[in-house]
Formats: sequence, C-alpha cells, structure tokens
Amino acid sequence: MLSIIRKKYDIGSLIVIFITFMLFAAALFTKGFTHDLLLESSVFLVSVKIIIMSYKNSLAVKTTLKSLDEIHLILQRLENLDSKN
Repeated sequence: MLSIIRKKYDIGSLIVIFITFMLFAAALFTKGFTHDLLLESSVFLVSVKIIIMSYKNSLAVKTTLKSLDEIHLILQRLENLDSKN
C-alpha cells in the first residue's frame, strides 16, 4: 500500500499531507466540534486539493515530455533519411 502511494506522490507532497492531517487532528482535539472545525476542515481540504492538482500537473508534464521525445525521434529519423539522399 505504501509503495503505491509513493509511486503516485512525491515525498514533499506526502510530508505536506501528513503535517496537514496532524494539525487538523490537533485542532480537532483542542477546539472540539465547534464552529472553528469548519475552518480547519476547509484548510485541510484546500491543502489536499492543491496536492491533487500538483499530482495531475506532474502527470501532464510527463505525458507532454514523452510526446516531445517521440516528435524529436521522428525528426531525427527524417533528418537522417534526408542526409542519405
């Protein structure tokens, strides 16, 4: 289970998730179930959303780089064919 999480998220994101969750739990126990809990849960959800967006962005970058590498290889092949003729 932990290896799956490590493959999907970088170590920085995992640290942020852990710290944010610990602070959320601490706020829950110190403040109790009051109005401030809504504020604390909102901060927690925003942090999770930012981490998810970061993960999706890194996937998009990897896909784009893979496509660019493929285009580069095709261009090299075309140049090699052109120089032979």
